Amino acid sequence: MEDEFEIKDLQNFFDFRGFLLKVLSWWPLFVLCIGIGYYIAYYKNVRRQTVYRMSNMITVKDDQNPFFTSNTSLTFNWGGTTDKVQTAIILLRSRSHNEDVVEKLQFYVDYLQQGEYHLEDIYGSTPFKVDVNTARPQLLGRMIKVVFDTDSTYTLNIDFNGGSGSAQNYDTKETFNLPLPAAAVNERYALGDPVDLPYFNFKLNPSGIPAQIGKEYLIRFNGFNGVVGRYRGIGIDQTPSGSSILSLSLKGTNKSRLVDYLNSSVRILAENQLERKNLFATKTIQFIDSSLAIKSVEMKNVQEELDKFRDENSSIGIGSSEESLIAKITELDAQKQNLEQRLQYYRDLENYLRSREDYGTDIPAPSITGIGEGSVTSSVSSIIELAEERRRLAYTAKPNNPAFKDLDRRINAIKAVLFENMASSQQILNNQLRDVRNEIARTEGQMRKLPAEQQQLFGIQRRYNLTEGAYGVFLDKRSQAGIVKAANVSDIIIIDEAKDTGGGAISANDGVSYVMAVVGGTVVPLTFVFLLFFFDTKISNPNEIKRLSGIPVLGAIGKSVSKSNLVVIEDPRSAVAEAFRGLRSSLQFIYRKQNIQGAKTVRITSSVSGEGKTFCSINLASVFALSERKTVLVGLDLRKPKIFGDFDLPNEHGVVNYLIGESKLDEVIQKTKIPHLDVILAGAVPPNPSELLMSDQMKVFMAELKKRYDYIILDTPPVGLVSDALELDEYIDATLYVIRQHYTKKGMLRLINDKYQKKEIQNISFVLNYFSARSKLGYGYGYGYEYGYGYGKYGEAYRQSQSKKGIVGKGKKLYKKAGRWLDRQLEK
Repeated sequence: MEDEFEIKDLQNFFDFRGFLLKVLSWWPLFVLCIGIGYYIAYYKNVRRQTVYRMSNMITVKDDQNPFFTSNTSLTFNWGGTTDKVQTAIILLRSRSHNEDVVEKLQFYVDYLQQGEYHLEDIYGSTPFKVDVNTARPQLLGRMIKVVFDTDSTYTLNIDFNGGSGSAQNYDTKETFNLPLPAAAVNERYALGDPVDLPYFNFKLNPSGIPAQIGKEYLIRFNGFNGVVGRYRGIGIDQTPSGSSILSLSLKGTNKSRLVDYLNSSVRILAENQLERKNLFATKTIQFIDSSLAIKSVEMKNVQEELDKFRDENSSIGIGSSEESLIAKITELDAQKQNLEQRLQYYRDLENYLRSREDYGTDIPAPSITGIGEGSVTSSVSSIIELAEERRRLAYTAKPNNPAFKDLDRRINAIKAVLFENMASSQQILNNQLRDVRNEIARTEGQMRKLPAEQQQLFGIQRRYNLTEGAYGVFLDKRSQAGIVKAANVSDIIIIDEAKDTGGGAISANDGVSYVMAVVGGTVVPLTFVFLLFFFDTKISNPNEIKRLSGIPVLGAIGKSVSKSNLVVIEDPRSAVAEAFRGLRSSLQFIYRKQNIQGAKTVRITSSVSGEGKTFCSINLASVFALSERKTVLVGLDLRKPKIFGDFDLPNEHGVVNYLIGESKLDEVIQKTKIPHLDVILAGAVPPNPSELLMSDQMKVFMAELKKRYDYIILDTPPVGLVSDALELDEYIDATLYVIRQHYTKKGMLRLINDKYQKKEIQNISFVLNYFSARSKLGYGYGYGYEYGYGYGKYGEAYRQSQSKKGIVGKGKKLYKKAGRWLDRQLEK
């Protein structure tokens, strides 16, 4: 006992070995949690709806109009295929496009039936089609039950219980609350009849599918924005990457709904793209048509004026010389008109570019006014191209994105060059216009030499020729624009439409659910055990004592089921009694090793009250007495004496009375019913127990006891509360420090370690009391196997049979062997 033990500083060390043992001890919890997880996974797999994936395929081509030239149109001739593909992808996922599709298909209406586990989507297989009156509000989220009485009549039932509900007008998209009736609605209608209620307005039209009499169909209206949001997640893949081919896909539980949505989405995109592609030609035709209407009225008026003048002046004619003069002035007028139109176009274009930023297709084509300068048409096309790119960028980028500044810079640079080119062109046109006007003035001077009647006829004919020429030019341009528009085709070409060919089901990976069940069923109890282990501040097993302190564990005392502390005497065959015999043998071995002759003293102490210090003192003294050794049990816990109650002895005279000189030694020694065992009780509680234990009389007391007895068992106070026990160190041959399983705090071991290092206490060993080898917190492995004190089986102490038969017994035996094997491996 004088050996020096290494005290370990392991406060920050995590006991993996202990944790693994504790995990194994909680194996039923793991089995239970994994079983629950497996059941949940099975329940989920059985109830999971079949999910389908449907797809279609399109290509985005830069299809050029064969009648298209740079003088005919300003747009849809730039950007290339890649640009159009990215535009198509953005549009297919855009809110506005999906709003158009949902609105056209009225996909805010659900067609349902009650399945075995959940509501099933039966869109496309109902005997009716809901025709919603979008101008009237529809109540959202309320189930409408439809049961067919005959092939053409049905009963409509709606459950109400008062209050109000949210409704939406699908035209304006406005939502508001509607008061609801307190009673259910139960009405009968025929297919095609309007259902006109304050909260619903629609018709059920026949779909061509035979009705099942008595079957209940369900209809539900959903919020428009929520439905649109679900479909914006459409899958789009370029196959191969970077190509013009797009594969569109959607997942859902109803194949018909997926097919209709995919195909309608592509058709609407193609129609919108073609409409946008035709927008320039359409606006140009509108401009030409308005100009033709004006010129037609002018021609009619001038024709009538000319006819009237000729009727009234039939004798006045125009000779060959006058004809050539008219032809010349007509040609000059046409030149003048063309130059003025071109100048006016430049002024309008400049004003348009300076006053706006969102450049589009609302300017007539340059060819309408005869502008053919390549620099002008190419600059305008570039500006519109960049403006279109800026609009596309606005779909995905934030307003402060640097790309916007770069595009604006490029647009402004092209505009600056264009303005310079237009200024140069206008200067040239003004010079040409001045020359034409001068030539017209000279020709008009020749005409003024003619007679007045001829001049009048000449003027009417001149106006008619000018109007007729302009009309002919506009009519020719109208024909060109019409040909261009008619020849336009969409850039969206459908390669494969979405189609239900009987497949499309996405196989549910049930194995993943079961794997997750095992993982979850392991992680949850593992976390529980970890928290239990991490926040456990009490001593749980001998290995934990070994980890926290270098002081050896001399023995472990099992749980006692006896109501008396005299277990060794009342139940000598119990595992607890065997544990005390093993403790006695260990102490005798220590005494022999230390070569201690004569009387031997044992001090028994603990950290705090309640750890079984007195219990261990009584039974250790009893087991020494049973070996026919003269033994005395001395109650030195002067502040809280207890021993007298266990032996049913009076506590009137004891150690205190002897130390203060009131009684003699023979007067305080009391016999017990146990042979060879005497008891000296504490006596009355003194005011100064520490001083008494340090007195000279105490030395006399101990010396006298050693003369009379073979073994002296000292039941001393807890060292964690008072220092009385430490005052006896000079009399002590061995100290047993009692630790109670799941009671003594780990911090108290640090206290005794500190006292041992400071040599305040010597010759010390631990005794683990109230130990259960089957305890969950004790890791579940027999401590007796490691320390070999012969109490590996606790049959009598725990009222359990030592031999278990059958599968359960064999399983437990195998479990114990596995535990011991793991224990040995972790020891390595």
